[in-house]
Amino acid sequence: MNHHLLKWSVLIKILGLIFRLNLAFALPPPEDIPEEILRTEIITEGRSPIDGKPLTAGEYAEIKAKLAESTYYFELNSKLEHIIFLLKVRKMLKTFFPLEFF
Repeated sequence: MNHHLLKWSVLIKILGLIFRLNLAFALPPPEDIPEEILRTEIITEGRSPIDGKPLTAGEYAEIKAKLAESTYYFELNSKLEHIIFLLKVRKMLKTFFPLEFF
């Protein structure tokens, strides 16, 4: 009888240790800055949404304003537009003719 009691107590201690370790892994590292502080931080630099190059705040605002004015981020080459159109037509035809004709 004592043997079973010893097994259960060891098992409970092991589960408790595992549970405490999992809680410790769930916490962020102490050097992390809390999100509430990061939200109030004033950002003075940024990256271009087009090519990812570093920009100043003024340049970033200028690019964002230009992108907001246009409906597209970039202009496509007319050949590329035609190829995209043909691929869309091919995809539509494959729905009606599922065989490998295209």
